[in-house]
Amino acid sequence: MMLNAFRYFGLTSLLDFERMTIKEYSIRMSATALKNLDQKELIHQQAWANWQVQATKTRGKTEVPVYRNFKQFFDKEKIENEILGIKKAEPDKRLMELLKKANK
Repeated sequence: MMLNAFRYFGLTSLLDFERMTIKEYSIRMSATALKNLDQKELIHQQAWANWQVQATKTRGKTEVPVYRNFKQFFDKEKIENEILGIKKAEPDKRLMELLKKANK
């Protein structure tokens, strides 16, 4: 237990380990296992993204990249706006029609 605590929890003092309860140790071990799982997922996501970014499609007799630029592959601004709940303003079609009519 002590070795795991120093290895996985970043403890540097024996006193910190001695103050830890069994329940806290168990929770920390579970958290460490989940953190490692998250790291493995990230590695696999990076491998998948690497494979995707190298993807090509056939256009006629030539192979062309599926993604022409980074924004097509990963649109951070769009994802960020979704997370923050910011919606892109849609143009009001009725207003546009009235403006077109007025300009005729």
